[in-house]
Amino acid sequence: MKALPTTLEEAWALLQESEPGTSPFCEARNSVIHGQGVFATETIRKGWPVIAYAGEKVTKDEGNRRGLAQAEKAKQTGEAAVYVFILNDEWDIDGNFDYNTARLINHSCQPNCETEIDQDRIWVVALKKIRKGEELSFDYGFDLDDFEDHPCLCGTDDCCGYIVGQDYRVKLAKKLKKRRKAARKKKGKASKKKGKGQKRGPKGPPP
Repeated sequence: MKALPTTLEEAWALLQESEPGTSPFCEARNSVIHGQGVFATETIRKGWPVIAYAGEKVTKDEGNRRGLAQAEKAKQTGEAAVYVFILNDEWDIDGNFDYNTARLINHSCQPNCETEIDQDRIWVVALKKIRKGEELSFDYGFDLDDFEDHPCLCGTDDCCGYIVGQDYRVKLAKKLKKRRKAARKKKGKASKKKGKGQKRGPKGPPP
């Protein structure tokens, strides 16, 4: 095994020499968030690359087809629903391959990683110092379409309850608040309706 890097340049060089979908900095293990996750095997410095999101480069149409097929399969099996990653306006990366360890990285509302795109490669990079044994996570960036199908179990203080990107969480909070308000209003109307009627008199019910 090669010596661990001491500089950012050495970290990039070591990772680029690794087999596609693997990394000397992390490995897959069981996760309390969902199924399997990816955990740091060494302390990772802020700004360092952690692993590449590997897979097959496909067109947008093919990426959409595969994504929908995986979502349907997930409804039956309970496994993750999305492995297709947006590369650019024309291409996606289908990461649904066993060798792609990064496909197992779970979403978090307080992630310790983010993704960066460098030409045709997608890299997972540390947002902060990650200690050995910590689970890796990044913001999946999902919009509000079908958000109820994707509950979030990250358990962080800022968890919004659903796997929704940071840019959509204010809108989600407003939507949920409006929904709760409507539910309370409906419940109040039902209670009033149930309470209507004639009072039972001392001689029994009215005729």
